[in-house]
Amino acid sequence: MNTYASERGPGVHAEIGDQIVVGGPAVGKPGRDGEVVALHHPDGTPPYDVRWSDTGRTTVFFPGPDARVRHLHETAAHEAAGK
Repeated sequence: MNTYASERGPGVHAEIGDQIVVGGPAVGKPGRDGEVVALHHPDGTPPYDVRWSDTGRTTVFFPGPDARVRHLHETAAHEAAGK
Protein backbone atom coordinates (compact mmCIF):
# COMPACT_ATOMS: atom_id res chain seq x y z
CA MET A 1 0.00 0.00 0.00
CA ASN A 2 1.11 3.55 -0.56
CA THR A 3 2.05 4.33 3.04
CA TYR A 4 4.17 7.36 3.75
CA ALA A 5 4.54 10.16 6.26
CA SER A 6 3.70 13.53 4.81
CA GLU A 7 2.51 16.82 6.19
CA ARG A 8 -0.90 15.10 6.41
CA GLY A 9 0.52 12.33 8.60
CA PRO A 10 1.25 8.64 7.98
CA GLY A 11 -1.00 6.37 5.96
CA VAL A 12 -2.69 6.28 2.59
CA HIS A 13 -3.81 9.56 1.06
CA ALA A 14 -5.41 10.26 -2.32
CA GLU A 15 -6.83 13.20 -4.21
CA ILE A 16 -9.57 13.29 -6.79
CA GLY A 17 -8.02 12.24 -10.10
CA ASP A 18 -5.42 9.91 -8.56
CA GLN A 19 -5.25 6.32 -9.79
CA ILE A 20 -5.85 3.29 -7.57
CA VAL A 21 -3.97 0.16 -8.67
CA VAL A 22 -4.87 -3.19 -7.11
CA GLY A 23 -2.92 -6.42 -7.58
CA GLY A 24 -4.57 -9.50 -9.06
CA PRO A 25 -6.36 -11.98 -6.79
CA ALA A 26 -3.91 -14.76 -7.67
CA VAL A 27 -0.64 -15.26 -9.52
CA GLY A 28 -1.28 -14.91 -13.24
CA LYS A 29 -4.59 -13.09 -12.74
CA PRO A 30 -4.66 -9.45 -13.82
CA GLY A 31 -5.16 -6.65 -11.35
CA ARG A 32 -7.35 -3.64 -11.88
CA ASP A 33 -7.13 0.10 -11.74
CA GLY A 34 -9.49 2.99 -11.40
CA GLU A 35 -9.75 6.72 -10.88
CA VAL A 36 -10.57 8.34 -7.53
CA VAL A 37 -13.72 10.36 -8.31
CA ALA A 38 -14.73 11.37 -4.76
CA LEU A 39 -13.31 11.49 -1.26
CA HIS A 40 -15.17 10.68 1.94
CA HIS A 41 -12.70 12.57 4.17
CA PRO A 42 -11.14 16.00 3.51
CA ASP A 43 -7.66 14.74 4.51
CA GLY A 44 -7.64 12.21 1.64
CA THR A 45 -7.80 9.08 3.80
CA PRO A 46 -9.92 6.08 2.75
CA PRO A 47 -12.51 5.13 1.73
CA TYR A 48 -12.70 6.50 -1.81
CA ASP A 49 -15.26 6.42 -4.59
CA VAL A 50 -13.40 4.78 -7.48
CA ARG A 51 -14.51 4.45 -11.12
CA TRP A 52 -12.96 1.19 -12.33
CA SER A 53 -11.44 1.13 -15.82
CA ASP A 54 -12.47 -2.47 -16.52
CA THR A 55 -16.21 -2.03 -15.83
CA GLY A 56 -16.86 1.72 -15.75
CA ARG A 57 -18.70 1.23 -12.45
CA THR A 58 -18.10 3.44 -9.44
CA THR A 59 -17.81 1.79 -6.03
CA VAL A 60 -16.79 2.70 -2.50
CA PHE A 61 -13.26 1.34 -2.06
CA PHE A 62 -11.34 0.58 1.12
CA PRO A 63 -7.70 -0.09 0.09
CA GLY A 64 -6.15 -3.36 1.21
CA PRO A 65 -2.47 -4.32 1.41
CA ASP A 66 -2.30 -5.03 -2.34
CA ALA A 67 -3.51 -1.54 -3.33
CA ARG A 68 -1.46 1.55 -4.08
CA VAL A 69 -2.19 5.13 -5.05
CA ARG A 70 -0.56 6.70 -8.11
CA HIS A 71 -0.57 10.45 -7.62
CA LEU A 72 -1.06 11.56 -11.21
CA HIS A 73 -0.86 15.26 -10.36
CA GLU A 74 2.78 14.69 -9.29
CA THR A 75 3.54 12.95 -12.60
CA ALA A 76 2.02 15.84 -14.57
CA ALA A 77 4.00 18.40 -12.54
CA HIS A 78 7.28 16.55 -13.20
CA GLU A 79 6.53 16.32 -16.92
CA ALA A 80 5.66 20.02 -17.10
CA ALA A 81 8.89 20.96 -15.29
CA GLY A 82 10.92 18.89 -17.76
CA LYS A 83 9.59 20.73 -20.81
